[in-house]
Amino acid sequence: MNVGIIGSGAVAQTLGDGFLRHGYAVRMGTRTAKHLEEWCDKHPDAHIGSFADAAKFGELIVLAVKGTAALDALALAGAENLKGKKVIDVTNPIAEQPPINGVLKFYTSLEESQLERLQRAYPDARFVKAFNSVGAASMVNPQFKGGKPTMFICGNDETAKKTVGKILDQFGWETEDMGRAEAARAIEPLCMLWCIPGFTRNDWAHAFKLLR
Repeated sequence: MNVGIIGSGAVAQTLGDGFLRHGYAVRMGTRTAKHLEEWCDKHPDAHIGSFADAAKFGELIVLAVKGTAALDALALAGAENLKGKKVIDVTNPIAEQPPINGVLKFYTSLEESQLERLQRAYPDARFVKAFNSVGAASMVNPQFKGGKPTMFICGNDETAKKTVGKILDQFGWETEDMGRAEAARAIEPLCMLWCIPGFTRNDWAHAFKLLR
């Protein structure tokens, strides 16, 4: 499967590494090619281009940009290039204000998630929320003493979620499908919870696990 990654930061590069490691063809989309020079040196088989190039290339698209830049990035990717595509939404709606006592500020509410906004703006794309509740260092084949961590996902397209579930299995995760896009109202705030130990104790090496 061809994977187009929209973004060039740490999360985009980490997921790009993971997809290449597991045999996918990858094209990274960026506004600034210089940001990916070292990454490209490590991965000569990968390609870079614009957001539109990455979206056009990808059968699967990964949106891995700052939350506030998500809609602009998708606009640059182009609605036609997103049409019918599975899109993993890694973004979180983090506001520009600094955290208070370790708690991030979101620009969304519990009545509307980032995922819902993106899905509404691009109704022909098949968005799945995933990878938003853990840091980049643990996104691909994490190793925890407690075993495989749980990735909570949601979205309106069942086929897209099955594809993401298979990827998560390859990447060393258990998948919990929490339902349709509205479930992102609960999943996205997991980012807040995940960050609190980091901001307050400099503890960033953890993940969530659902127990039964």
